[in-house]
Amino acid sequence: VRLIHNLSLLQQGLAEGTYRHGAYIRFGISDPKPRLIHKASVRDRVVHHLLYRILYNYFDARFVYDSYSCRIDKGTHKALERFKNFSRAVSQNYTSTAWVLKCDIRKFFANIDHFVLKEVLYQHIDSPETLWLLENVIDSFSTEGKAGVGLPLGNLTSQLLVNVYMNEFDQFVKHQLKVKHYIRYADDFVFLSRDRNYLFSLLPQIDVFLKDRLHLELHPDKVSITTIASGIDFLGWVHFPQHRVLRTVAKRRMFRALGKDPKEARVLSYLGMLSHGNAYRLSQKVSETITRS
Repeated sequence: VRLIHNLSLLQQGLAEGTYRHGAYIRFGISDPKPRLIHKASVRDRVVHHLLYRILYNYFDARFVYDSYSCRIDKGTHKALERFKNFSRAVSQNYTSTAWVLKCDIRKFFANIDHFVLKEVLYQHIDSPETLWLLENVIDSFSTEGKAGVGLPLGNLTSQLLVNVYMNEFDQFVKHQLKVKHYIRYADDFVFLSRDRNYLFSLLPQIDVFLKDRLHLELHPDKVSITTIASGIDFLGWVHFPQHRVLRTVAKRRMFRALGKDPKEARVLSYLGMLSHGNAYRLSQKVSETITRS
């Protein structure tokens, strides 16, 4: 009864234009590095789902093919397979040296500029009601010490809005830089080429676009140009020409989690993840945790 009453009040607030997004509950997690999660109220999460249902299909149809984060029928595993296929194509079936430019954006969610985001949304959405509701959600959060900047980790809308934001960059990469072999997963992205100098030439153009258009910066310690043969650390796996292995950090985190909770469901989840790489011996060790427990 209380739920129905609260939903009725929410519906009234949306219809009358009096709805205001509430405050967040803040808590920390380690995933694997420390992150602050901001959890909205049930009432506000209903609004997030409403917006997501209204906007997802429209924007998803306009995203580039090789954007893989928080999209239906995309995800980490498809990005890994795409990287393998690109590696094989660029290296001519591993007969030539292939180079990878790997980039990461510094404090991605915390630096999304509200004004720029709204400007992008205005180009696509005509409905005053939808824009009002989006502005309400966007303006409900700012990074500490930075008014008008940042999206909260934890909102369903944040997952979609960062893809809308970074689609500006994706379109720049594909249509102005005309890069053929490019993959992005959230704030991690890679470019593949047989020409090392070509990848070096992309860097200043990428840097300028991110700073001038999106007010974002590359993380200086997470930009590299290396050969596939030397191993490319991307999306939790280290990729080599004929195989990929789980990152050492991810491996340690997995066994630490299994030590705390060796339940069968968790073990099966990890075995599913390991099936996407060359991890036979590792899978055996993970399977043994069920027996030991």
